Amino acid sequence: MSYYFAIVGTKDNPLFEHEFGTSKQGGDGIARFREEARHMNQFIVHSSLDIVEEVQWGSGATYLKHIDRFHSNYISCFLTGTNAKFLLLHNPDTHHPSSSSLPPSASSSSPVTQFPRHPTPSTSSRGSTYGTPSSSYNPTAPAVEESIKNFFVDVYDAWVKTVMSPFYHVDGVVRSPVFRARVQGAARKFL
Repeated sequence: MSYYFAIVGTKDNPLFEHEFGTSKQGGDGIARFREEARHMNQFIVHSSLDIVEEVQWGSGATYLKHIDRFHSNYISCFLTGTNAKFLLLHNPDTHHPSSSSLPPSASSSSPVTQFPRHPTPSTSSRGSTYGTPSSSYNPTAPAVEESIKNFFVDVYDAWVKTVMSPFYHVDGVVRSPVFRARVQGAARKFL
């Protein structure tokens, strides 16, 4: 399982981003996103901000759980009191870099074509089954939601300590190696 974690500020600007893999069940903690899809992570996370803005006002909760899905990528969200958004993209099928996630019409001889050029109605929706995960990963399972929530709470604790620093500027990029180490520690601990 690979993860892409981003903190988005009040002006929808990225404040922090970090990629990591699972450390549970014998994982080594290294993200295994396919090279063709790695550059899409930032776009997928930022496209889910519209859904976050719709959901955040209808719910008083800070942990919004699983809010969006794009192909085999799932996005979970946590809101802070200052409206900074913690977004976690989790991708369960990255251990299989073969062409099994390509649609049947895509030829295996063209490595550049990952997504269909003209989406059909079944592949154009955000919750499509295109590229379904090969495992039985369920982002709404209580154990998965609890581990993601614990990760967010741990990162939130580090976040509060970071933004309370007199050297931090509101909506400024976080470059602290201590904060990055705490995010990595929370990922190892819970994900």
